[in-house]
Amino acid sequence: MALSDEPAAGGPEEEAEDETLAFGAALEAFGESAETRALLGRLREVHGGGAEREVALERFRVIMDKYQEQPHLLDPHLEWMMNLLLDIVQDQTSPASLVHLAFKFLYIITKVRGYKTFLRLFPHEVADVEPVLDLVTIQNPKDHEAWETRYMLLLWLSVTCLIPFDFSRLDGNLLTQPGQARMSIMDRILQIAESYLIVSDKARDAAAVLVSRFITRPDVKQSKMAEFLDWSLCNLARSSFQTMQGVITMDGTLQALAQIFKHGKREDCLPYAATVLRCLDGCRLPESNQTLLRKLGVKLVQRLGLTFLKPKVAAWRYQRGCRSLAANLQLLTQGQSEQKPLILTEDDDEDDDVPEGVERVIEQLLVGLKDKDTVVRWSAAKGIGRMAGRLPRALADDVVGSVLDCFSFQETDKAWHGGCLALAELGRRGLLLPSRLVDVVAVILKALTYDEKRGACSVGTNVRDAACYVCWAFARAYEPQELKPFVTAISSALVIAAVFDRDINCRRAASAAFQENVGRQGTFPHGIDILTTADYFAVGNRSNCFLVISVFIAGFPEYTQPMIDHLVTMKISHWDGVIRELAARALHNLAQQAPEFSATQVFPRLLSMTLSPDLHMRHGSILACAEVAYALYKLAAQENRPVTDHLDEQAVQGLKQIHQQLYDRQLYRGLGGQLMRQAVCVLIEKLSLSKMPFRGDTVIDGWQWLINDTLRHLHLISSHSRQQMKDAAVSALAALCSEYYMKEPGEADPAIQEELITQYLAELRNPEEMTRCGFSLALGALPGFLLKGRLQQVLTGLRAVTHTSPEDVSFAESRRDGLKAIARICQTVGVKAGAPDEAVCGENVSQIYCALLGCMDDYTTDSRGDVGTWVRKAAMTSLMDLTLLLARSQPELIEAHTCERIMCCVAQQASEKIDRFRAHAASVFLTLLHFDSPPIPHVPHRGELEKLFPRSDVASVNWSAPSQAFPRITQLLGLPTYRYHVLLGLVVSLGGLTESTIRHSTQSLFEYMKGIQSDPQALGSFSGTLLQIFEDNLLNERVSVPLLKTLDHVLTHGCFDIFTTEEDHPFAVKLLALCKKEIKNSKDIQKLLSGIAVFCEMVQFPGDVRRQALLQLCLLLCHRFPLIRKTTASQVYETLLTYSDVVGADVLDEVVTVLSDTAWDAELAVVREQRNRLCDLLGVPRPQLVPQVTLSPSQHEPGAC
Repeated sequence: MALSDEPAAGGPEEEAEDETLAFGAALEAFGESAETRALLGRLREVHGGGAEREVALERFRVIMDKYQEQPHLLDPHLEWMMNLLLDIVQDQTSPASLVHLAFKFLYIITKVRGYKTFLRLFPHEVADVEPVLDLVTIQNPKDHEAWETRYMLLLWLSVTCLIPFDFSRLDGNLLTQPGQARMSIMDRILQIAESYLIVSDKARDAAAVLVSRFITRPDVKQSKMAEFLDWSLCNLARSSFQTMQGVITMDGTLQALAQIFKHGKREDCLPYAATVLRCLDGCRLPESNQTLLRKLGVKLVQRLGLTFLKPKVAAWRYQRGCRSLAANLQLLTQGQSEQKPLILTEDDDEDDDVPEGVERVIEQLLVGLKDKDTVVRWSAAKGIGRMAGRLPRALADDVVGSVLDCFSFQETDKAWHGGCLALAELGRRGLLLPSRLVDVVAVILKALTYDEKRGACSVGTNVRDAACYVCWAFARAYEPQELKPFVTAISSALVIAAVFDRDINCRRAASAAFQENVGRQGTFPHGIDILTTADYFAVGNRSNCFLVISVFIAGFPEYTQPMIDHLVTMKISHWDGVIRELAARALHNLAQQAPEFSATQVFPRLLSMTLSPDLHMRHGSILACAEVAYALYKLAAQENRPVTDHLDEQAVQGLKQIHQQLYDRQLYRGLGGQLMRQAVCVLIEKLSLSKMPFRGDTVIDGWQWLINDTLRHLHLISSHSRQQMKDAAVSALAALCSEYYMKEPGEADPAIQEELITQYLAELRNPEEMTRCGFSLALGALPGFLLKGRLQQVLTGLRAVTHTSPEDVSFAESRRDGLKAIARICQTVGVKAGAPDEAVCGENVSQIYCALLGCMDDYTTDSRGDVGTWVRKAAMTSLMDLTLLLARSQPELIEAHTCERIMCCVAQQASEKIDRFRAHAASVFLTLLHFDSPPIPHVPHRGELEKLFPRSDVASVNWSAPSQAFPRITQLLGLPTYRYHVLLGLVVSLGGLTESTIRHSTQSLFEYMKGIQSDPQALGSFSGTLLQIFEDNLLNERVSVPLLKTLDHVLTHGCFDIFTTEEDHPFAVKLLALCKKEIKNSKDIQKLLSGIAVFCEMVQFPGDVRRQALLQLCLLLCHRFPLIRKTTASQVYETLLTYSDVVGADVLDEVVTVLSDTAWDAELAVVREQRNRLCDLLGVPRPQLVPQVTLSPSQHEPGAC
């Protein structure tokens, strides 16, 4: 894949994300050098404004933004780009707009590469000071269009401040006139810096950089530092973070102070540090709701603390000898261990007094670790690390102890996160001695699983992510010998986080930390094997992690029990239902790796949790019990042993009592009832599949009651979980019946069969739609022995559900599930001749096909849209399943007319407008066509179809894409059997709303009609089919309105021009009559507008058709709706100009004048006079006003006169 390629459209989201990550940092050089040079060279031509200037700016932004992740690639080119732009700036003849444009380009480069790298390239000779200062002086701070200019000039000025000459030598004679002195360079720069520190734009940041470079100069600090600090502290004291201007002022001032104390010499800044700290305390920044102010406060505090302490490298710090990964791996390969580094226990400066301000600084930094914003906590963590590096060992250890206090469960997740960041910083700097690792590793292991519930969700993602960062940092900071005692705990915790964490960021962070430890430490068990399976990209899919990768890792005994323990302890009771279900399924997989541990240790814990007052724990533990029991059964079944060989009597009894205990506590009712019902349904299914010894026990009746009650009250369950509940209950019923209701092999208990079938058939007539859905699927899930002897009765009941009646016309979902049930029953009972009550046979197959085909015309719509698509999709799938079933066993049962109707109906769906259903229909059509075990009999035009749709093209065509589907499906118009149904589908697509569907269906239809223009017989057949569709769907809004739009398109494009040579052609006569019937008495605006367009196109047909069309248009000129009158007049005007032979040349001008000059939305009395005048000019009779009670003439429309 080329670097410029994009992921394929429609591809999986995760694949696209992975490709972005893989190729985002794969650029090798600045490839747009020539284009950029040309772009910068054209600035003089495009600076004037307008589109060219914006295009140039936007193109340059696009080029630069491409290198955001690899800005170092720009380094070889920065100098020539800057020179080209500064040449423009320094040219005295350059207009202001061009200079501003040049600085905009400079800012874009700076934004990508960073100002620190870019600064050193600015010209900074002595001769540059005054010109740059003059340029800054003439800028208007209130000009919001040129802020980039001010920003870049201030940065440039900050570089010129580094010249090694006293500024006083640049002043010359300050007295220009007697009694009038001009300001010195030093004063001018300071004045500019102070003025820009309180502006609201980006120039404020550059002013802070300028101040830090200027104030710390040797010649300036003596005379100006105290004055500037006094000005700054006064600003801070006067400003309030409660006002916007106060926030701006404090922001600029704090930035400047932080930069000064960062770049200034300690001996210069130390006299003022205590005063600044006191002033900062008075500002009460931690109480501000401005994140940036709190961050700058923490940054300044740590700089003040570093000023109090002497700059030194702590002699007591831990030093790892070898930092090279390659050397590390080489030593491990050779079986050598690196020499343990020397750790100094004595501190030469242990007796040095620690300034009193240091304690206050550390206290504020520790408070910053608990701030609500990450950037503040991160800054505080770095401050803790820097400060600890200058403290004596004992005091630094006290700081570590204070950081560890953040990991109390009384603290918030913010404190835990800040504590993790601080520990990582201390570890990276060697300030966390090995003696502290016992305490630190303990809290980090807790942080790796930190997850605190907050309402309907939880917090802790950032804590777990930061804990992974700590593990990553420790891998680089310590010798393998130091971490060896903790390897087992850390490796297990990281593997668990990488596989079982809910959030993708945490899983990937844990995978990266595990990889770093494998490479740097080399002591993690099976590290390389695990990494190759659970790498950065593999852990991106959560289901894959829980169900696949976990099984592989659990194959290593070091990780098996910790993984199972984590699932039981943390994930079974997780707040997210998806995680609980995945955890239960993961336990099913892992139980097969450790059956003894699961049966003796895990199962009793799970059983005790099923009575927990916590809803989530109860739900998760029941699911887990079901999955573990089934896993143990499968293990026992492999050795032909019962499941009771793994589970003792107490465990079996515990499983049996779960339902009754929940029922007694009324836990199936109320808010958590649906979760309990779903979980126990899963339990019933798994215990039935596990062949638990409960046959004849009263618990079976309890289970049956729960399934029936759940299906009966599906309408009371929330819509988002209704489908899951329905599926769980139906699956439970199928497993329960198969295991416990069989009296003898292949024979059901007659009493149970009678009770179940009778009760379920009665529920099919329930007035609640969801109840019908549930019991339809329940009947479909019954095993064959329960249907034996009752098949006809069951099929009759289900056919009644699929039938649409006036009282249940909106029950689309029940019809869908009824169809699914019929198809599933057919698959269950199979095909057997002469046994209509036991299997599918010649006596009942026609009734089944009739029910399925009847649902292919279900176009029910409601507030959710075309809900009939659910029914049609289920009908297509059921038809395919039944037909394939018959073809495999008794193909003679498939009659020719039935097969023809199936193929035609499916072809119609394959040409309709909804993409995903069109794709499903095409899949069914091609499956039936290409099935060859044996081939489906009586497929119409099989030979032609196989040529049109060869097997080789099946996989490559995307039928949901209109551009690929319609050119292929329109080829069926050439086959007489399919023409009617395919054209009906195309008409609906062509008259739809989606632009791409309309465009491609129209193009495909025109291409077909273009091919038959020279074949009068084919054109006549096509036109006859079109009229037949119109006649069959007259007043059917779903078809008639799109059909009128289709007729407008084909008539406009001259598809029937051959018919215009014959006067009163039968096609035109019948079409006119149908159009008149369709719009008669209609109040549908869209239908009327489409009818107007068709009538206008029909004036091209000579004879009486033209006169009748003009008469209809004249009637519409006095329609009750003003919009219809105006539209009719406008379209008639265009039509008369297009077809000039419609009226005589002597009256054409007068006709078009009347049409264009009349106000057709005026009162009807005014409009009628002009309309009658038009009738006279056009040679058609004037319409007569007929009383409403006697309204009957076909030439009169209601509301027209």
